[in-house]
Amino acid sequence: MKSRINFEHSRKVEIVVISDVHLGTSASNAKALDSYLKSIKPEILILNGDIIDIWQFKKKYWPASHMKIIKRIFTFLSKKTKVYYVPGNHDETVRRFVGTQLGNLSVQNKVVLELGGEKVWVFHGDAFDVTMQHSRWLAKLGAVGFDLLILLNSAVNFFLLRLGRQRISFATRIKKSVKKAVSFVNSFEDTVAQIASDQGFSTVICGHIHQPADKLVPVKNGHVRYLNSGDWIENLTSLEYNDGKWTLYKHCEEDFSPEEEEPDSAELFNVLKNELLEKNETLLKIDFESTLRYSGNR
Repeated sequence: MKSRINFEHSRKVEIVVISDVHLGTSASNAKALDSYLKSIKPEILILNGDIIDIWQFKKKYWPASHMKIIKRIFTFLSKKTKVYYVPGNHDETVRRFVGTQLGNLSVQNKVVLELGGEKVWVFHGDAFDVTMQHSRWLAKLGAVGFDLLILLNSAVNFFLLRLGRQRISFATRIKKSVKKAVSFVNSFEDTVAQIASDQGFSTVICGHIHQPADKLVPVKNGHVRYLNSGDWIENLTSLEYNDGKWTLYKHCEEDFSPEEEEPDSAELFNVLKNELLEKNETLLKIDFESTLRYSGNR
């Protein structure tokens, strides 16, 4: 079923930054990303890390919607879009190819842009994550747990939509309610902004923490504009640059059809069951009725 967007005349965009797509996992919202990519004609596309999730990649899970994203990127390349691939932690094996140039595709650890007389620094951001630096095994364990959380969330939201209720986000609620999570995000933003300022950049663009942002962060000698492209798991966001301005783009779920938006229930629970069995997780009893009641009384 085709998306309800009219793609006959795609929008021309000077620069697009996307990150944290996590292709190869059931959490990735590749269908939404595909509908977005079909709607634009970027001059420059920056893939800012964690595009393919090599940490959790399995040969048996690579749906057609994920392959469409790869094909879409190659279509951009064939139409003379300059594509930069900046590896993140989940696709860190690509870093061995840093410096590689294949036609319009360039693999780099960072991208430096000169826009309107200002220097813009683009990188994934995992280098400034303390967990990544000192406890890689913990970070990988957390990635598995997050993927499982999204699967459970998808199952609950499937029933909420059927009952005419609003979606809920487990991950967002956890991030907002856990003080350490809020502190981590603030610390990450402050650290990145200060280092960018020390390097002479007025704007810095990251991904990694799945938290879209556009803010001025105070530093020792003034402030730095901090931008984060978010993710294509829950937030469905990208950064766009046009006519001298950066904007944070939010893809609306209404922009693609319900048939694409809602997974088949049998397929959804088969994926969930297989994920749980493969990881030898203890099956948790989830009180769906109380979850639905809680959502309805918000």
